[in-house]
Amino acid sequence: MEVQLISQVIVKPSSPTPSHLKIFKLSLLDQLIPAPYAPIVLFYPNYNGASYPQILKRVEKLEQSLSKTLAGFYPLAGTIQDDLSIECNDKGAYFATTKVDCHLFQFLSKPDLHLICKFLPCDVCSVGPMAGTRVTNIQVNVFECGGIAIGLCISHRILDGAALKSFLKSWAATATGAEENASPNFIASSLFPATDFWLKDSALAMWGASFKVGRPATKRFVFDAASIASLRAMATSSGARCLTRVEAISAFVWKCSMAASEANSGHRKSSMLTHVVNLRRRAAPTLSEHSIGNLIWISGARCLVNQDRGMPALADQIQYSISKINSDYVKKMHGNEGPALMRKSLKEIGEFGSKEAAVDYLGFSSWCGFGFYEIDFGWGKPIWVSSFAVNAPVFMNLIILMETRLGDGIEAWVTLDQQEMDIMEHDQELMAFVSVDPSPL
Repeated sequence: MEVQLISQVIVKPSSPTPSHLKIFKLSLLDQLIPAPYAPIVLFYPNYNGASYPQILKRVEKLEQSLSKTLAGFYPLAGTIQDDLSIECNDKGAYFATTKVDCHLFQFLSKPDLHLICKFLPCDVCSVGPMAGTRVTNIQVNVFECGGIAIGLCISHRILDGAALKSFLKSWAATATGAEENASPNFIASSLFPATDFWLKDSALAMWGASFKVGRPATKRFVFDAASIASLRAMATSSGARCLTRVEAISAFVWKCSMAASEANSGHRKSSMLTHVVNLRRRAAPTLSEHSIGNLIWISGARCLVNQDRGMPALADQIQYSISKINSDYVKKMHGNEGPALMRKSLKEIGEFGSKEAAVDYLGFSSWCGFGFYEIDFGWGKPIWVSSFAVNAPVFMNLIILMETRLGDGIEAWVTLDQQEMDIMEHDQELMAFVSVDPSPL
């Protein structure tokens, strides 16, 4: 499959950013995630059989509506100044258009996860300096049939998954001329002001324990509604609070990954599971869903060598670790106790490995419930929303959870060491509950 670059332009905001907003201060929590981007690709069929000139009109409409949207989301039209700020200089978003030499359904009938990076405008595994780079990068890929894949790489310095959804929702509303179009809320930096890099240093120390050198492999394990219901029943302890879908799947994947690690190394290891937790609904009062920034924190569940590795025990650990990040915890985070509380939390996760002989880390991030399948630019909703396959010599065990198109299933994008992934794919218990890399059609 060839993806040919047709054009590349810089899309500037439709109105200039006021002078008093030229420097956007990032929040303390924007230092938490080391990844440069949170890449995503939305695939849209040519539902009504539009002609190629009509498809190009759609691309033009995307460009024009992006310009209007950037006026409200003005930091996204700027460049990274440093770890504390974005220069809102209206340099604009990078916007590329490509031509793909196959039909969309041909690609989706058996999607190659390693080819998805071709639909993205950036090298998502880049580790170079970010200072001076554009915040927003977009690539619109046009298939021979007129189908479109929109690939986005927007800086993780300012957008988490929920904020990305808010931006996409606003862009789509602008494109369709919708009357209701909520404005972004930039409250994060006032709730969690940053004056230095102490959180970045603490976070890098924590994440450093989870990164490893090797050959990564990424697979999509897709759980349908029946499998999820069975896993929730299996993992729920007698008298315990009912598990969410994410908690049940997390416990099951954790259990299977620990078994694969033991089979690969020949001995049992302790394990740490982290989850990215959205703080918006956990704050009191709750924060707007249109709050921009990384309003997230990290929970940590642990399983020692000699501990129970059954589903209920693992699910209880996950549920407990996430439940600790409640309204009281969030209140302490942006109060006087915040720095000490956050340092302690990150230190406990990072130092877990130094206190045990051998430790596996498993990082989860759930994008379920964000509504990416509702993003309609005027020609229908996406038929598939995807992540990408990790292909870097330094990586971490990572699981991204995303809803299926109908919302009743969940895709687990699992990245592990190649040898452990080979073992996982032959785990009969796992295979009884999932489909591996199925067509999303």
